[in-house]
Amino acid sequence: MPIVDDNALDKPLTSTASTGLIARWQNIPLYARIVIALVLGVMVGLMLGSEAAVLAVPGKLVLRLLGALAPPLILAAIVHTFMTTHLGGPLAMRLPRLLLLNTLVAILVGLTVANAIQPGQGAGLTPPSQHEESSRTTNPLATFLENVPKSLLGPLSDDGKVIGVIFIAVAFGMALRKERERPLGTVGHLVELFLESLIKILHWIIAVVPFAVFGIVASIVGTEGFAPFKALGIFVLSVLLALAIQAAYYLIRIRFGSWVRPGELLRGGRDALVMAFSTASSTATMPVTYAALKDRVGLREQSASMGALVGANFNNDGTALYEAMAALFIAQMIGMDLTVQQQVMVVLTSIIASVGAAGIPEAGLVTMTMVFTAVGLPVQYIPVLLTVDWFLDRCRTAINVMGDMNVSCLLDGKQKD
Repeated sequence: MPIVDDNALDKPLTSTASTGLIARWQNIPLYARIVIALVLGVMVGLMLGSEAAVLAVPGKLVLRLLGALAPPLILAAIVHTFMTTHLGGPLAMRLPRLLLLNTLVAILVGLTVANAIQPGQGAGLTPPSQHEESSRTTNPLATFLENVPKSLLGPLSDDGKVIGVIFIAVAFGMALRKERERPLGTVGHLVELFLESLIKILHWIIAVVPFAVFGIVASIVGTEGFAPFKALGIFVLSVLLALAIQAAYYLIRIRFGSWVRPGELLRGGRDALVMAFSTASSTATMPVTYAALKDRVGLREQSASMGALVGANFNNDGTALYEAMAALFIAQMIGMDLTVQQQVMVVLTSIIASVGAAGIPEAGLVTMTMVFTAVGLPVQYIPVLLTVDWFLDRCRTAINVMGDMNVSCLLDGKQKD
């Protein structure tokens, strides 16, 4: 699977030397741009008051584009992962069971903590339906938004809108301009080209995510006040508690299911955990994780490679946990009760979305749109989460890597050869 750095968006989108304002803005890391957008959004929201509601429309546009891109992107990532991942030997039979169990436990931990603490309770966000009718009649941007495709293949159906087809054609035409002479010898090459094209388009969309954060934050502050953002502090603490419980689960499983002692694993794998936290990229951390497990912890080569290299493409427990909690948090903020069936749908969607997410930049943002859509949650409030996501992303990436270590240790067994 092609390695895509989750932090690639923290770098300039072009290598051309330029001193212009746009180039300087692009040189700022993505998380810093989001923080700047947050501060400006609060200021503008306070100044404009209820009139700031119109600024939410550009944010809705960005999230609608993400929602349209997410399903084919996850599809391509999963297909490519299964086509290129080499599984073999007796350990390959145990690996899927371990990965599925870890992910299920992570999601159930997240849902349990979110249901128990209810961090979004009392935030008092107004459901979007109460604002949309007035915005459609007064805001031409809302009319434009209606013509943006909700799904990649939607405009190609009989009742599709022509402008949606134009959107898709222009996006793929620009993404494939430099690939027009690229030879395609196998089906794998075609899938890889499709995935790379989608990721290139995703980079363009996420580059304007700070503007979506600015608009949504200004709109919420102007119309709802600061109550939703006070709830974010409780949400952050809730996520950290859930991640800590998941980490404890890993260490207990290692203690009773492997010859490795938890303390030895933490000492031997600390470089990988620190790198995961600092880079927010489990993909970039893979070689460090493998080397730590093999050389410092002393696992067999096959166990270390199956967990660290193969598992990293399928094992995103921290991300799945976070998305489950995020769905309940937003539902609580807008006063929407998710039924048991809907929470089961959150579990299933999170599992499926997390399988191929390791190679997608800002994977949590992409897959979250799928989880929200599956249970009917408004995706327009995702930018509220982005104000703290830059920190939580690092925390859940460390848990993703710890999950890979857990799998490797369990695969190595209770006896050290």
